[in-house]
Formats: sequence, C-alpha cells, structure tokens
Amino acid sequence: MIPAHAIGVYRRNSWLLGWGGAFAVAIVVWLGADWWQWAVKAPKELSWHVEALGSCTSVRYCVTGFMKWMLGNEAYLFPWTFKEFTRAVAACIEMPYQFIRALLSTGFEIPLGNGEIWSIPAVSWIGLTIVTVLFAWRIKDGMLAVIVLLSFLCLVGFGQWESATVTLASIMVAVPIGIVFGVALGILGYRHKRFEQAIMPVLDLMQTVPIFAYLVPVLFMFGFGPVSAITATVIYAMPPMVRITILALHSVPFEIKEFGKMAGCNRRQITWRVLIPSAKPGLMVGVNQVIMLSLNMVIIASMIGAGGLGFDVLASLRRQAIGDGIEAGVAITLIAIVLDRLSQAWAVRGTAHHPSETPRNWFNQYRNTAYALVILLATTAAGFVVPFFSQWPETLELTTGQFWNDLVKWININFFDQLEAFKVFILLNILKPVKLFLLSLPWVVVLLFLAVAGLQLGGWRLAVLVVSLALFILITGQWEKAMITVYLCGISVVFASLIGMTVGVFASRNPVFKKIVIVSIDTLQTLPSFVYLLPVVMLFRVGDFSAMVAVVLYALPPAIRYTLYGIENIHESLVEAAKTSGCTRWQLLSKVQIRLAWPEIMLGVNQTVMFALSMLVITALVGTRDLGQEVYIALTKADVGRGLVAGLSVAFIAIITDRLISAAARRRKAALGL
Repeated sequence: MIPAHAIGVYRRNSWLLGWGGAFAVAIVVWLGADWWQWAVKAPKELSWHVEALGSCTSVRYCVTGFMKWMLGNEAYLFPWTFKEFTRAVAACIEMPYQFIRALLSTGFEIPLGNGEIWSIPAVSWIGLTIVTVLFAWRIKDGMLAVIVLLSFLCLVGFGQWESATVTLASIMVAVPIGIVFGVALGILGYRHKRFEQAIMPVLDLMQTVPIFAYLVPVLFMFGFGPVSAITATVIYAMPPMVRITILALHSVPFEIKEFGKMAGCNRRQITWRVLIPSAKPGLMVGVNQVIMLSLNMVIIASMIGAGGLGFDVLASLRRQAIGDGIEAGVAITLIAIVLDRLSQAWAVRGTAHHPSETPRNWFNQYRNTAYALVILLATTAAGFVVPFFSQWPETLELTTGQFWNDLVKWININFFDQLEAFKVFILLNILKPVKLFLLSLPWVVVLLFLAVAGLQLGGWRLAVLVVSLALFILITGQWEKAMITVYLCGISVVFASLIGMTVGVFASRNPVFKKIVIVSIDTLQTLPSFVYLLPVVMLFRVGDFSAMVAVVLYALPPAIRYTLYGIENIHESLVEAAKTSGCTRWQLLSKVQIRLAWPEIMLGVNQTVMFALSMLVITALVGTRDLGQEVYIALTKADVGRGLVAGLSVAFIAIITDRLISAAARRRKAALGL
C-alpha cells in the first residue's frame, strides 16, 4: 500500500513538472517568435474544396450552403419538401398566436359582406385582472392575490397593458409547446438509456450557445415575424424541461413503480397514471424554468418580429430613451414575477390532496371556470357602454420616463469628469493591457496550458476535450475574436466575483443586510438583460468599458448567492471548533469559512462565467469586437453558417470553463473530505 505522503509528493511533483514544462515551452516560443511565426499567429479559417458547392469552402460556408440548398431545392423531409414542412410548422404556430393576441389585445374583426365588418373587442383588462387575482387567491393566499393585483395595476397605470398582452400572447403559445416537446423528449430519455446519453451533450450545448445564435437559422427558415420569434423561444426554453423531466421520472420511488405493475398497468398507463403524477412537483419546476426562459427571450426575439414589451425595450435602447426602456423592462419583470409565483403556487397545491364531499357533476367540476367566463364576458360587454372597462384612460396614465432621463442628464452634467476619469483609468490600466497580452499569446501556448490544466484537474479525457474545443475555434478562424471574448469575460468575472464574494460574506454575518441582498439579487435576475445596457450606455457611451459594466451587473447575482450558500452551509460544529481553538473573527473567515466554502464559491464563479458570456453577446450592440459581434452581424445578414460557428465558439469557451472549474471544485471537495 502506497503511503498517503508519497501520493501527495507525487501529485505535487507532477503538478510542478507539468506547469513548469508548459511555462518553459511558452518562454521558448515567445523568444523564438521570429523563427516560427506559425506557432504564434493564429491561422486563418481552414478551407477545403467541396465539389457539391463548386468552390473552396469552410465550416460556415458549408452550413450556409446546405441551408440554402434545403430551402431552394426539393429536399424532402418525410412526405413533404423542407419548405412545405417549415410552412406547415409556421401555420401551426401562427393560428393559435393570432387567436390569443386578438383575444387579449387587438380584438376580432369578422367580415359580414358588402364591406361591413363586425368588431369584437379584446377581453377587458378589468375582467382579466379580477379573474387572475381570484385564481391567485384560490391556489395560495391573499398575499399572492395582492401581488398580482398591484402588478396588473402597474401595467395598466403606466400604459404598458397593450404591449404586455402582446408579449403574454407569445408566451402562452411558446410555453405549452416547450413543455409538451420537453416532456416527450424527457420520457424518451427516461425509457431509453442510450437516447438519454445521446441527448445530454446536445442539451449542454443548447444551454451554452448564445441566444442570438438561435435567431439566425430560425430567421433563415421562417422569415421575419412572430412565428420566428416563438420558434426561437421554444428552442431556447425547452432544454431545461427535458433535463428536469428525466431527473423527475428517475426520482420516482421504486415502490411506486412496482405498485403500478402489481395493479396491472401496462407501460403507457404506468407512464401517464403513475410516473407523471408522482413526478409532478419536479415537472412543475421545469414548467417554471420554461416560463422564465421564455420571458428572458422576449427582448431578443423582438429583433426578428416578436413585438410587445421586448420591442419597446429595444426601440428605447436605439433612441437612448432610458425612461421608456426602464418602464418596459420593469413591465417584463412584473409579468415574470406574476407567472413565477403562480406556477410555484400551483406546483405546491398540486402536491396536496384536497378531498371534497361535493358530488362531482359537470357544474361542480367546472364551476370556477364558468364563473371566470361570466366575469370576462360581463366586463367585456360593459366596455361597450363604459369605455373605462375596455381601455384605461390616457389622461390617467403615469410615467417615470422623464424622471429617469433627467436623472441621467443630471449625473452626466455634475459627475462627467469623475465618471470619465474612472473609465479612462480602467481602460488604460486594466482593460487595454490584458487585451494586448491575450492577443499576443501564441495559440500553441494557449493550447498547451489548456492541455496541462485538463490533465492536472481531470485526467487525459478532460485534456482531450478542452483542446479539441479550442482547436475548433482555431481552425474556424475565430481565434482573435475568441481572445477578445475571453478578455472581456475574464475581467468582468473577476470584478463580479470580488464584489459578489464581499457582499456574500457581509450578508452571511448580518441578517438584515442578507434580506436586502436576497431581494436585490432576485430583482436583478428577473430584469431583462437589455435593461442593463440602457443606463450604462447613457452614462459611459459605447465601447468595451460599457460592455464590462453591463456584464458585471448582470453576472453579479450568482457570485453573491453561491458565496452566501457556501458559508451558511458549513457545519456548525466546525465553526464552533475554530472558535474554541482561539480563532479571531478574521481568522475564522479566512482560514475556515472561505476555505470550506471554496467549492461552492467556485461553482458560483462558474455560473458567473455563464451569465457573463450570455450577456457579452448582447453587448455587441454597444460596440464590442468579439464573438458576440460575429453573431450579431450574422443575424443582420441572415448568414446561418457565420452565426453557427460564432455561437459554437462562445459555447465551447463556456464548456471549457465549466469543465475546468467543475473539476477544480471536485478536487477541492475531495481534499477537504467533503
């Protein structure tokens, strides 16, 4: 048996040997840059000859050419051509969307002949508010009803009701589709182990590819309009539902499955009458995730025709109207809060059994639905007589737009010199040196460092994975833009992690401050990502510094949350042992709590990286020159190949970071015996 100290010496020596060799090679390459330029300067996009396309091509040109061929030729998918298939899918989405939008927002227009039209108004805002409030009261309590009431009154009072109903119409179409397909794929994954193993890497990739990248192929296939926006939303929001469905079905106790078999259920009955009801609490978590991700997609989907609140925020950003943008962003947040609370309350209610002695005839079973329909019909009909029931008067609308615009103007007038000095200091002393350093790094050295890190943290499999993903970025000609992405993301993550860890530590020691922090980060995580760009652009204009500030604000919540979670979950006996051994408060924090919570803190850093990368693609709108700009340019030109390659490059950076940080966290946990 090998002694423990011998294993420790071996690991320490291998660590020193690996990194020492890597740094030695880096120095040799750096000093000999004039002799082997191929190892220093990243090669251009790798091209080859493809007879089918008739020219030299590459990955992105192959993808774009294939998509054009699919749409322009008689490429058959099942019994239809690909174009017929996309049109059929568009029609299946268009019909329910237009119906729900007319029901909630625009109303119906029925032609009667001779040029006459019968106009039926949309559902009254009062009726919809009353029904939703009563529903909230029934499934939970009066507090939830008050939250729903205040949220709806804010939407109406600030003039956001019409846009909110358009957004709600797209959500009411996208969410059910995402849930149905997510559950179906999850059941397949649960039943067939090989299908689960095959689909998991695809789900990982879908959840790391930037949101913008989904828009390019969807826009190419379906064109500009709400159908494309809903399709992109479904693709983006569906992966968590698949993953949670598989997890929820696997977590159903074995005894329940056996009971279903003993009762004589066949495979289909066991699935739908035993497993699905038993897994309902977990499935409702997936439903909640689909709703939240669909709302997160609202603004980005407006770039390809979604309309509603997302379009309002995007239009406000383009004309730099910070007040209007903040009001529309807050409206999205209010919808997110209402749907989140209602879905959570419904999930909790679904787990409880509510016996009733009332006979289950038709009226008793659908009584509440009947009451809701009566309220909606009565209030809508009242709108013909009293206009207040159909539309909130414009004279009573409130706005804070001018206040926010004046506030930003006042800050720019009184603190311009200080803000500009701070911006220039960060640019000259941090951003620019790091950017130049990363751009000057030889690609061979970067690959070598990744290989050594993979070997040291996770073995040869991890090393092969991270090097292979980095090679894809290299051969597709995205290396320079990838280095700019790493530089912006890296600096933003460092700032967000330092701020988040500091706030998390203070929150763990002060209960009052902790409550304030929790409410603040919950609010930050419900705000749409575009909203962060509005004040930043108004204060600092466009550029790398503005992008960094927006990314830091957006990526801050996970750093705070995981630090707080890690410190609070340290076993009390360990803290008491440190206190009895004479540790001061600073020693308790630095030598015990931070070290024991370090694995959770690293997972928080991992999540911060994921948030930063997702936000970094959006900051292409404020003038960055990274992979996000490539995705945005591909969207404007409908270049599927260019968008896919750039999106995959961002996803591969995220996967490399995730795998290395996760491996480091596992090693740290093992070293601590956790």
